[in-house]
Amino acid sequence: MENLESLVIARRLRVPVDAPDAFAPGRGETAARQLDAALLSVGFKCSAALLEHLTRLPGETVSDLGVRVLATVRGLVGDHVQHNVYFVDFPANVPDTLEFWAGLLREALLDPVAAARVQPPTLDLLTLPGYGRYRHTYADLLAAHAELIPLAGDRVTVLELGGSLESEARELYFSLAGSEVPPAAEDLAALRSLASFCADQPERIPMRENRAVINEVRLAAGRPLLVDTVTDVLRLACGCSGGDVTLATPTRIRSFRRAERRALLQALDTVASPAKLGDVPRHREQWKRLGERLHPHEYPRFPRAAAVFEVARGVRRAVGFDSRVEAALSAGRTSDAVELLGKAPGALLRRLDHLLRIGLSAPTVLDAAENAVAGASGRLLLSLREHLQNRLAPASGRVFTNRYGRAWATPDSRSPLEEEVLSRALAILDEEIVRRLPDPGALIVDPDVLDVALPLSGKAVSPGLGMLPRGSLSTVDGELLRFFVHWRQAERRTDYDLSALMLDASYGNATHISWTNYGNDFAEYSGDLTEAPHGASEFINIRLADATRPIIIPQVNIYDGEPFDEAAEAFFGYMTREAGQEGRPFEPRTVRTKSDLRGSGRIALPLVFLRDDNGGWRVKWLHLYLKGRPGFNQVEGNRVTTSLLTRSIVERDYLRVRYLADLLGKRGSSAEHTTYIGLAAPADLPPGSRVYTPGTLHELIPA
Repeated sequence: MENLESLVIARRLRVPVDAPDAFAPGRGETAARQLDAALLSVGFKCSAALLEHLTRLPGETVSDLGVRVLATVRGLVGDHVQHNVYFVDFPANVPDTLEFWAGLLREALLDPVAAARVQPPTLDLLTLPGYGRYRHTYADLLAAHAELIPLAGDRVTVLELGGSLESEARELYFSLAGSEVPPAAEDLAALRSLASFCADQPERIPMRENRAVINEVRLAAGRPLLVDTVTDVLRLACGCSGGDVTLATPTRIRSFRRAERRALLQALDTVASPAKLGDVPRHREQWKRLGERLHPHEYPRFPRAAAVFEVARGVRRAVGFDSRVEAALSAGRTSDAVELLGKAPGALLRRLDHLLRIGLSAPTVLDAAENAVAGASGRLLLSLREHLQNRLAPASGRVFTNRYGRAWATPDSRSPLEEEVLSRALAILDEEIVRRLPDPGALIVDPDVLDVALPLSGKAVSPGLGMLPRGSLSTVDGELLRFFVHWRQAERRTDYDLSALMLDASYGNATHISWTNYGNDFAEYSGDLTEAPHGASEFINIRLADATRPIIIPQVNIYDGEPFDEAAEAFFGYMTREAGQEGRPFEPRTVRTKSDLRGSGRIALPLVFLRDDNGGWRVKWLHLYLKGRPGFNQVEGNRVTTSLLTRSIVERDYLRVRYLADLLGKRGSSAEHTTYIGLAAPADLPPGSRVYTPGTLHELIPA
């Protein structure tokens, strides 16, 4: 139950509480004020409604709740660990890089034991005594820094009053389960916990991965399964085996009990029509492994289920829909291909750009698209809209990103599309999207949310504090920018390196800050740590007014050891503060964003900082991972790739909240309710208002 409570607080910034007991004395005033003060030290506070509610609870209840709430929000900002630094006075007194290395070498040569290891012809500077390990305690760090001076510009995140844990968990469950957006790995884990707790379910579960997770709970409870394709059954089997429900990586299928085998085969038999058998070859090997566990020959009453495994073994032939479309295109029967695609609206729209470039009559293709839009998902319509609006002008390059955030770029070799064709395609999409949008009633939009990108996919975005979808823009306030990384190794020595690539307006003239260059005229590095058995933190401090480069790209390189998703803990974030605030290297109330690092790449590119024409700074979210090398990654080695990928993201015209807000505003309404879209909900909204904030923005994507 505590895990669910923490999940609700972290995801919704709402504190689940029960109604006060009318027969129990409520004397929680003192405990409530103490909790509010403790929260303020880490950049949070209770809303007026929450504070008033807590005062009517027994003091012991408020104290117990406060311990759990404080632990949750401290983890949310990264304050649950002690952030020490290599250079105790950081950002002051950071030495010159060459002087630092020379000093370490001098110390080693003066130590007879160490000197024996420092011999030509090779010298590994990273093995010098005293390098890469803390040389002082956390108490020494605290003693070296003055207290933070609180300012009005510090982040204060309001925790709202929630309902009972049951109602809050149900609301979060319905939001995640009914999302139109592909989920992040953390969302699937949360959904699994919530599905075990909540008995009912939403009417629609559009995402296949979400459906697989919910089916795991239904299978365990002996309830009917929610499947409409054969692949749904395979996803469920992989999920029950502790594997990947996205089917991106192979799963070792476990043995199933007889009742489970019967349920899986029965579900498979109901959906395995001849038209759907064409999906089987895509995951042929996984189907073979599942057949070895289900023993379909023992269940002759499920003949259509047995046909699935015959296709997987090659005994029966099945041609998939995509194969038939490709065969028609390869044979030059383009009109047949369009006619075939017309039976699958989503497939036609995903190929729209291609169809317009292969010599087909544009009016014919657009007529087919106009007929297809009503049968496609809202997320697909928005994704296609974003794609086509970027075809209006030549792009510097194309970026491809997979579900893990791994990205690569290539020059754009596509032939251009005529502006008239694009204009009609965009008009078709806009008309259908407007038709699907909900009645907004009285619409209120916070200007600060207009440049937030619509969450058309959540796979590469790890949930956390202040996280926004890839392509989102937001303002950076403060004189000092400081980003940080913290990691703790699980089993073997692990060395992560926080670095920053700094470029001019043309994405050239590069300079950097890292363990090979501790500082320049406007930035300082906190020092390199090469192992983290108990956790390690690195920081880069930047004085924005003095920055001579308008583009700053922080990155985390895996130099050696465990990948991000194998480390015991790994997270990145950034802080902003004013120059006179003093304080420790890490101050939780100045943290603007923080999230876990994960993904299969060896180089993380979370975001980029950009100076605008007026001298102000903005941040744009990247959520990218580069493959990198197996080891020894450093900022100097990936400069070209990082520059190209970042430029492609920065110059891309993402579909933002502004687009939907404009359509909602034009839609008109006579309804009496209020719709609010913003970074945080104000306290004075009318009862019954529909509220969309970054944590629930996916609910605005139409079905």
